[in-house]
Amino acid sequence: MYKYLLLGLVFLLGVLPQKARASSGGGNEINVQELVMEHTSDAHEWHITTINGKHISIPLPVIVKSSGGWEVFMSSKFGEAPDGVYRGLYLNKDGKICEKDAAGKEKRVLDVSITKNVLQLWIVVALLLWIFLYCARWYKNKKPQDEAPKGFVGFMEMFVMFVYNDIIKETIDEKHYRRFAPYLLTVFFFIFLSNLLGLVPIFPGGANLTGNIAITFFLALCTMLLTNLNCNKHYWKDIFWPDVPWWLKVPIPILPVIELFGVFTKPFALMIRLFANIFGGHAVAISLTCVIFITCQMGVGKGAAISPISVLLMIFMDLLEILVAFIQAFVFTMLSSVFIGLAHQGGEEHTTENQSNNIINI
Repeated sequence: MYKYLLLGLVFLLGVLPQKARASSGGGNEINVQELVMEHTSDAHEWHITTINGKHISIPLPVIVKSSGGWEVFMSSKFGEAPDGVYRGLYLNKDGKICEKDAAGKEKRVLDVSITKNVLQLWIVVALLLWIFLYCARWYKNKKPQDEAPKGFVGFMEMFVMFVYNDIIKETIDEKHYRRFAPYLLTVFFFIFLSNLLGLVPIFPGGANLTGNIAITFFLALCTMLLTNLNCNKHYWKDIFWPDVPWWLKVPIPILPVIELFGVFTKPFALMIRLFANIFGGHAVAISLTCVIFITCQMGVGKGAAISPISVLLMIFMDLLEILVAFIQAFVFTMLSSVFIGLAHQGGEEHTTENQSNNIINI
C-alpha cells in the first residue's frame, strides 16, 4: 500500500502546482479555491497533467443541441478554435457549453455530452461487471463440497456476506429481504468502488463521481421509489393516521404532515450525507497539498518547517478517505435497507429488536 501512497504523493507534488499556476494565468500565486473546484467539478475533458504550460488531456465527445441543430465533435476542438469558439459554441467560466443568441446574450444549450463523470461512471460499471462475472464464473465451476474460495474471490465473498447477513437480513423481514438484496448489494459496491477510484490520482481514477450531487440525487431517488412503491398498507397508515393522541391528527393534521414530509427528507438526507462527505474529503486533501507550495512561496524556511507537517496530514487524509469510502457505502446501504424494512412491517406496533437496535445505532 505504501508504494501507492508514494505514487499518489509524487503525482500530487508534481501535478498540482503546475495546474495551480496554469489556473492562475501562469503566475506564481496558487489559487486554492479554483484548484479545488477544478478537481471536484465535472469537465468535458479528462485532464492528466500540465508540462511547461501545455495541458495534456483526454478529449471527450461533445453532444449538444444548439440553435443550429445537433452538434457532435471532440472537446479538443474548443482549444484548437480561435478564441475558444467552435461552430458558435464555447465553454463559459463554469465549464458549461453555451452560445450567443440574436441579442448577443449567453444561452445554455441542451448538453448530453460524455463528460468526465459520465466516463468514470462507465468505468465503474465495467469494473463491477468484470468483478462479479469473474466471481460468478468461479462459483459456477465449483461444487458445494469444494473448499471455500481464496484470494480475490474470497475477498469479494467476505464483502458480499457482510452486506447480505449483517445489513440486509438484519433490517428487512424474512419475506422480503431476498427481493431487495440485489439492489442493496449493487448500491454498496457501486458507491464503494466509485469512492476508491476517486482517490486514485491518475487515469482512470480521480473523478469526483460520488461527490457530484446529481449522482447522489439519483441514488437517493432510487431508494425513495423502491421504498414507497413496494410498501404495504401499514406504512401509509402510519404516515396519514399514526397511533398518537387524536388531537395531533384532527382538526389540524400536525403529525401526518410531519410524517409525509419525512418521506422526502429521508432520501434527501441520504443524498446530502454522501455528497458532502466525499466532496469535503477531496477538498481537504487538495487544500493540504496546496499548503506546501503556499508556504514555500512565503520563504524557504517556512516551507521547510510546514511541508513535513502537511505531508503527514496528506497521508493521514488519504488513509482516512479510504476508511470514509467504505463507511459512506455502508451507511447509505444500511439506511436504505432500514427505510425499506420499515416500509414492510406487517402492522406490528414496534419494530423488531434487530431493527430497533440498528436504528438506534445509526
